[in-house]
Amino acid sequence: MKIPKCKGASDWMPQDMRQFRHIEEVFRKSCSGWGYNEIRTPSLEYLQLFTSAGTLSPEMLGRLYSFLDWDGWSGERVVLRPDGTIPTARLYVEQMADMPLARLCYIENMFSFEGSGQEARERWQCGVELMGSAEPEGDAELILLALEILSKLDITPITIKLSHVGLFRTLLKELGLPPEEQEQRLLEILTGDIRALGKIKGESPEVNRFLKLLLDLQGTSHGFLENLRSVLPEKLAAVKPYIDSLAGTASLLDSIGQSYEVNFASGEGFEYYTGMVFQFYGRGELVGKGGRYDELVPLVGGGNVPASGFALFIDKLICLIPQLSGSSPKILVKQESGRVEEMKAAFEIARLLRGKGYAVEMGKSAASDCTWIISSARDGKSFTLVNASTEKDQKGLSFDQLLQRLGESKEC
Repeated sequence: MKIPKCKGASDWMPQDMRQFRHIEEVFRKSCSGWGYNEIRTPSLEYLQLFTSAGTLSPEMLGRLYSFLDWDGWSGERVVLRPDGTIPTARLYVEQMADMPLARLCYIENMFSFEGSGQEARERWQCGVELMGSAEPEGDAELILLALEILSKLDITPITIKLSHVGLFRTLLKELGLPPEEQEQRLLEILTGDIRALGKIKGESPEVNRFLKLLLDLQGTSHGFLENLRSVLPEKLAAVKPYIDSLAGTASLLDSIGQSYEVNFASGEGFEYYTGMVFQFYGRGELVGKGGRYDELVPLVGGGNVPASGFALFIDKLICLIPQLSGSSPKILVKQESGRVEEMKAAFEIARLLRGKGYAVEMGKSAASDCTWIISSARDGKSFTLVNASTEKDQKGLSFDQLLQRLGESKEC
């Protein structure tokens, strides 16, 4: 009886793993070049980490894989990690709280239940977190690092969408809405429904005009934010620092010639974010997102530490980067007779070739992806080299001549 894989799970074939390892390598090298150190958090975390601090929305909490981790007669309720940033904040508080500034990165899998089984329930992402920086330059650094990684992966052009969760939180509060309605409207906005703003009736024509601007307009330059600031009503003056913050990052992107869109409808999935948020699109696909979450570290028991970060979605990137071929030509060291002497000679020649950096298989017949076939004479001191594609052979080669022929083929 065949037993299929779990719903929502994926098998990754050799080609997928080549793409995955390439993404890992590019990500790690880029992060290291910007001074980020890699960490790894456990797959299991206490449920309380995600509930007591109110860090996840009710929708995300409803998709947790949660169970009891038995310890004798009792147990703690744990979850499979649904998010990379919250465990990183927990790690920072437990292990690194004395550091004024921490640059951290990780490559980890996340788990989220999805009812139909048609979507992935396990997803991989590479994330970057900058703990201790409140400056707009930190946000710009993260955006530029993400762009560098995506560029090295040959995913260009990239569209960046900017929004600001903190702006909406403050705006809803300043409009004087009841707390329940503030929460409801913010939740709608965070799920991408910017039309929630249209349900709000301001107390003055100026306020209504400002809300309509937020609702309708998208901008592609720093000037758009200047216009928005110019029509900001006095009653909503508390919103101005957030527009300034967004304008600061936009200005930095302008100065390096990086295009972007200011799109206030791009706040989906930013439950614990407090400031500017950004999304990266490549070839129409959302390939990553991030932003500022200054209240998360205090929520998980740490000090008043500002922070920001981003994650790139490896599952999406694998499909978008150019297809990679195998790492190196494969060689088959052929053993036909099965005699002990022949086996011994074959193992020795394979060991020597692997020591020279070649990928070597052993057996009686060549796999489809083998480039060369080598067999040894009875004395084990001379060899026959066969091109697996053309079947042309070179007989009576010494080991040094064998290496020379293989080396020449690499240079062609």
